[in-house]
Amino acid sequence: MNNSFQDAVVTKYNIFNSLFLSLPYRGIFQTGSLLPILTQQSEVGFQEGKSPKQIIEHFFEELLDTATPKEKTDLLFAFIQYIERQVVLFDSVEDAAFDQTHDLTGKGSVVYLTERVDSELLKEKLLAKLQDYSVRIVLTAHPTQFYSGKVLGIMNDLEYAIKKNDFTEVNLLLLQLGKTAFINHEKPTPFDEAVSLCWFLENVYYDAIPTIISKLIKGLGMSIHDWPYNNLYRLGFWPGGDRDGNPFVNAETTLKVAARLRETLLRAYYRDIRNLKRRLTFKGVDEAIALAERKMNSTIFGPFDEGYSNAQELIDELLAAREVLTSKHQGLFVELLDNFILKLHTFGFFFASLDVRQDSRKHGKAWEDILKRLEKKIPLLKYEDYKSWEEDKQIDLLLTLDIPLRDEDYDDPTTKDILGSIRSIKSIQASNGEKGAHRYIISNNTSALNVIQVVALAKNLIGNDQKEVALDVVPLFETVDDLANAEDIMRKLYENDYYRAHLSRRENHQTIMVGFSDGTKDGGYLRANWSIYTAKEALTRISREYGIKVTFFDGRGGPPARGGGNSHNFYSSLGQDIEDKEIQLTVQGQTISSNYGTITTAMYNLERLFTAGLENGIFKANRTEDDLNAADKELIEEMAAAAYDSYLGLKNHPKFVKYLDKKTPLRFYGLSNIGSRPTKRGSGDEGLKFEDLRAIPFVGSWAQMKQNVPGFYGFGSAIAQLENEGKIEEIKLLYKKSLFFRTLIENSMQSLSKAFFEATKYLRDDEEYQEFWDIMYAEFQLTLKMLLTVSGQSELLDSNNITKLSIKTRERIVLPLITIQQYALQMLAEDPKNLPVDIEVYNQLIVRAMFGIINAARNSA
Repeated sequence: MNNSFQDAVVTKYNIFNSLFLSLPYRGIFQTGSLLPILTQQSEVGFQEGKSPKQIIEHFFEELLDTATPKEKTDLLFAFIQYIERQVVLFDSVEDAAFDQTHDLTGKGSVVYLTERVDSELLKEKLLAKLQDYSVRIVLTAHPTQFYSGKVLGIMNDLEYAIKKNDFTEVNLLLLQLGKTAFINHEKPTPFDEAVSLCWFLENVYYDAIPTIISKLIKGLGMSIHDWPYNNLYRLGFWPGGDRDGNPFVNAETTLKVAARLRETLLRAYYRDIRNLKRRLTFKGVDEAIALAERKMNSTIFGPFDEGYSNAQELIDELLAAREVLTSKHQGLFVELLDNFILKLHTFGFFFASLDVRQDSRKHGKAWEDILKRLEKKIPLLKYEDYKSWEEDKQIDLLLTLDIPLRDEDYDDPTTKDILGSIRSIKSIQASNGEKGAHRYIISNNTSALNVIQVVALAKNLIGNDQKEVALDVVPLFETVDDLANAEDIMRKLYENDYYRAHLSRRENHQTIMVGFSDGTKDGGYLRANWSIYTAKEALTRISREYGIKVTFFDGRGGPPARGGGNSHNFYSSLGQDIEDKEIQLTVQGQTISSNYGTITTAMYNLERLFTAGLENGIFKANRTEDDLNAADKELIEEMAAAAYDSYLGLKNHPKFVKYLDKKTPLRFYGLSNIGSRPTKRGSGDEGLKFEDLRAIPFVGSWAQMKQNVPGFYGFGSAIAQLENEGKIEEIKLLYKKSLFFRTLIENSMQSLSKAFFEATKYLRDDEEYQEFWDIMYAEFQLTLKMLLTVSGQSELLDSNNITKLSIKTRERIVLPLITIQQYALQMLAEDPKNLPVDIEVYNQLIVRAMFGIINAARNSA
């Protein structure tokens, strides 16, 4: 695989990269000729301890000494544009070679799974597991997805042209790429974000998921027509529903996005029906397909009363046509019809479930408005008294209220939106079906009351005559403290009669979300991961005690610092004490385009998530030697506690927030126009506070600095502390034994391998930040040493050469971007009166460099 990656990706990229020089664009030959020199000078300069400013100035002195300041910065901008397109080319080359560099039918694939199910007993166990098993991928609009639909389309075409070695087509597409804008001149709206992500639903997931299911059915020797498991894959969607910290999302947006999801899917169905019409031309069948075509057209464009109200109506008509096809026409092309019916079962009329999410504090404010208004009508019920009550009494009051809730009765826009958003769920269910919108996620969930606040609102807003609510309320536990308290919170809910009755109507099913992003920001990499693991064990235990089927929804980001990295191994590594009937996780930013940007890569990653969740139930049911025992857990807890202390030492350093604010690109995220939501919480009038930092810009800024602190900090100190206590051999044995711990280490290695402290070494000359930089660098070196010691590897990621080579190549491509961005940051630290060009030019250099750095990393934020 090592040589195949070099030949199929690196060598091929270098060949196609040469085409850039021949493109008929002004100055491109100069740009393409000088860029390799800047790359080389950056490599040598950083090795010699030069600062980015010294490297850039030396470059110009040597090659363009007579250029004006404007001509110099213009060239830097040209370099940035050139490198952005090099990154796209490398992405396309790597995706085109995916089937050569990855074993598509190897470990983790559906083919590998069905081959292992080599007895009737195992097959029965698998089919029993599939009865209530599913994988839910939830697309979020968190702002790290830079590629627009236009660029994604070019990348898709580039991949196919590169596969065919069609140099003429590649040249044309590079020409198109050169003319296509990469950046937004204005911030996208939440609806814009939804439209962008619909590209993946329509062009990737729509075909990838049914193909995987068909492979599974075939591998088990079963028939699509008789296949009863229609929930194996589910898609979720956050753009337009996630209003946590996003004031631009409202009820109207939510309804508009749900309509767009439905329309996108129905148009795809319509195309499929037209394709069926070309093949199913037989008497008694052709009429049914023609009718389906007419009715689907009416479903999309109207008159709507002549169309389908739900997917089952269409399925029933097609099944009747299928009966004629098999009885009178020898089942000719029946597989085409069966595959289409499979899509209808999988996607319904909703495509992806639209989740609504809001911060618990907003619900508390809404209830304050409601109760104060009620106080005017019922003077005996005073809000100030309510605030002083015990939580149980507050819960009882909210659940007994039966009051009309009208948006127009309230002035506060947040209260209006909360009422409107819950009401919109009922409207979406009427048009898209219940699966179209059935979850309300509560971020910053710190109590049972937070959950009941939403339940009580839903009871009065969307409940039926019996006050039954078709809604799953999902608490999100994120911080270290919230994760520790989650068991007690859920116990209180399970013991509440009303909530327990609500769960019984929801098939005794409770979804609980855990957040890696804020957990890592709050407690560091190791503490966050271990707190989530132990919280899942505790929540599984309490849920089983009360007869509740619990599903964990993981709020994962792209990089290891936000729960990313190799997610498949995490799910494979779960022991018997963590419920694994469903896998649910968020995907976002570059992770969407890198892991799910093509049908091939999407199938590869979707299959491995699917089979990972089956490992414990099918193949490990009677084999527990890989599970963590009490001694293992005690050892990890010791490391997590030590890592937490180390991370807190950094987080509480007086320069921590100031460093992020003044020395990193954090403050420039808002200028990048990549997402609709603000980049930090709070008004910012009092200066930046740690609690205002959003996880994505927080992690992303460390990635821009090539320091990646959230992905490793404290891990090295923790291992070193236990080594001093004579426990290093125990840790080495744990690494060999436990897939969970091994995955923790290898994902942290990804963070280390993408770090490049040489780029910021100039900060050692900054009297204010020298000590802070030294502390980070010392932990980086210690963690590097300790992880190699524990793993027995001579270099980072020796166990995954494909990832290692990919990272190495990508980091070299963007090295000039790092130099340019750090140069601009250095210049902004100088006296503005001495700058050769306007401050705004340096601001723009920083922002423009962000795009390529993030896209090249594929999972940096």
